[in-house]
Amino acid sequence: MTAELADRVRDALRVVIDPELGENIVDLGFIYDIVVDAGAVRITMTATTPGCPATGFLREGAQAAASAVPGVVHADVTMTFEPAWTPDMIEPEVKGSLGFAAVN
Repeated sequence: MTAELADRVRDALRVVIDPELGENIVDLGFIYDIVVDAGAVRITMTATTPGCPATGFLREGAQAAASAVPGVVHADVTMTFEPAWTPDMIEPEVKGSLGFAAVN
């Protein structure tokens, strides 16, 4: 049940779109961890850089999206920049659409 709720939260987070990159925060690799404990959800996430102007927007969007999932009684979102985000964290199918060339 806990893993299922974490999966549903991860799916719900896909509605949060980074305004600069135009892709969702899950596929961009911004979600580092989702921990569920008795309906309380703790999300650890990042943004492209510590100075990213969308950091608050992304955090609030993630909190709202997670809170709307049935079974979630509370959602808390922590922003971190350790480890630093890199384009390598983007899902492979999204990298191409953003112009990141595959290197063999």
